[in-house]
Amino acid sequence: QVKVAESGGGEVQSGGSLTLTCAAPGSTLFYHTVAWFRQAPGKAREGVSCISVIDDKTNYADSVKGRFTISRDKGKNVVFLQMNHLNPGDTGLYYCAASIWEQCDLNPKDFGSWGQGAQVTVSS
Repeated sequence: QVKVAESGGGEVQSGGSLTLTCAAPGSTLFYHTVAWFRQAPGKAREGVSCISVIDDKTNYADSVKGRFTISRDKGKNVVFLQMNHLNPGDTGLYYCAASIWEQCDLNPKDFGSWGQGAQVTVSS
């Protein structure tokens, strides 16, 4: 299983922006579907966005459509999650996950590799 690691979390005011980065040190994400999940305190983990290994097709949770953008930089072997117009409801621990399968329906069971998480805090 490829090992992934997140970076770029932090604290921002409501309406602000952050970019999260998912990397696979010593390996490659080129042949993987990569997704972002998040978990707020006391809540279940939810899928945020995904980019498929097939043609880089993307998928977004309804709650982030139009505000978040997932992209893959194949040259740098990373996947980004650009988050704009953040609100306090976006606060949580954001996880990067990788899968060898093409499915991109934000089901955590499809993903075998998980990072440690990056904290995103949005203050009102």
